[in-house]
Amino acid sequence: MKILKYILLGAAITITSSCGESWLDLEPSTQIPTDTAIQNLSHVEYSLNSIYNVMRNAYYYSGRMTYYGDVTGDDVQANGLTKRTANYYLMGMTRDTGPSTHWSYAYQIIRNCNIILSQIDNLEYDNDEQDEFNDLKGQALLLRGMAHFELTRFFGYPYTKDNGASLGVPIVHEVVGVDYKPSRNTVAECYDAFIADFEEAASLLSPAFNKGKVNKWTAMGYLSRAYLYMGRDADALNMAIATINGAESNKYALWSNEEYPTIWASDIDASNPGEILFEMVNTTTESPGKESMGYLCYSSGYSDMILTSSFYQLLTEDANDVRAKMFTIKSKKAYINKYQAQAGENIQDANIPVMRLSEIYLIAAEAAAKLQNRNETAVQYLNAIVQRANPENSVEGETITLDRVLLERRKELFGEGHRMFDAIRNNRRIERTDVSVSAISSTSHYELLPESKSFDWTYFRVVLPIPKAEMNANPNLVQNPEYGTN
Repeated sequence: MKILKYILLGAAITITSSCGESWLDLEPSTQIPTDTAIQNLSHVEYSLNSIYNVMRNAYYYSGRMTYYGDVTGDDVQANGLTKRTANYYLMGMTRDTGPSTHWSYAYQIIRNCNIILSQIDNLEYDNDEQDEFNDLKGQALLLRGMAHFELTRFFGYPYTKDNGASLGVPIVHEVVGVDYKPSRNTVAECYDAFIADFEEAASLLSPAFNKGKVNKWTAMGYLSRAYLYMGRDADALNMAIATINGAESNKYALWSNEEYPTIWASDIDASNPGEILFEMVNTTTESPGKESMGYLCYSSGYSDMILTSSFYQLLTEDANDVRAKMFTIKSKKAYINKYQAQAGENIQDANIPVMRLSEIYLIAAEAAAKLQNRNETAVQYLNAIVQRANPENSVEGETITLDRVLLERRKELFGEGHRMFDAIRNNRRIERTDVSVSAISSTSHYELLPESKSFDWTYFRVVLPIPKAEMNANPNLVQNPEYGTN
């Protein structure tokens, strides 16, 4: 199967900024040592750097992997039918036209992590290198788990829809042979697999700030996110609280109201990590270029995506909410302004937040709101986000509902890839409708399929089709429901 190109090869695939669809055209460049060449910890670190390069690509967190969850929702839309985001926004993909990059890039990461993990326990190192060994192994485990997590939520229905009984993706935990043609594991089996990786990673990773790389708090944050997606609300709450307390004891902190509009451009460091638990660090020499979120969102760049009129109205209902400053209006359209250039760099080199402490507060609030007798806890964590947005507001004395938390998630996390997944995993509807707003009067939805205008988790296109090349190469794969005839 095509996946073997990424599981078996010892060299990583070039990560380009091409607009093309075909990952088969990518040529070798940034390399990872082969499975026989990892001989010391420096080789492991080098190999991990190659994996981060894959993740930095415009086909991964610097672009598609992030904007997909927004433009398939009701808060962000494509700014034209010729834009890069348009195919996702329209949700008209078939078994023959479904994208391959979500699948192929994630399995590149998994393949390279498996090479590391197959060798690392056999390496010799000095006693004073034990902490380094633990941290490097923890990174490989966490990155592998993250890739399986992304694959599962793109190609598998929400765990909460059927308790994980539907099909997810193949779990690959070994460096496999050329005849390997795996079947799809269930969503429940996928969750078991990546949660095990997250748990082991959290026990190994250093709590220290590690610029542009994962650490202990990233792993714990992903655990809390995974538990929440499963409906394990008590576990999600406990892990979120532990993540918040641990991170904040290591200098992480929510940004202040005053910082919020511009701090996205800050070059964070160990002395002041702020609330970024993990980000893609892009520089002028290591950047996806104009295909990245910074340039895609930029009103004078590719201007690929804009706020919907309904979400603009929602976001601006409180004129003093600082998050209403996170867009720029041009030509009667509202452009996301979260991806800001660091000093001395271009907008296309903006860093990409993958996990923020704000999300962990919202995970705690959502999990607590779903549990009995935990309203006080829900108030505590939701209020931190609400009052940061506008110090005059408060949820003290309220009974916090799930919909109240989801509203705050929309306002806090728009443009960061969450909205469609948040609605669907909670069986809430996505409603893509227009309202009349004079400030953005040029904004309206384009021609959508009737079923793509209002949908919940019963709509078959809330998951992507397994890529055609994979289906053709591996007879053991089963296509997602309804894509077989569409």
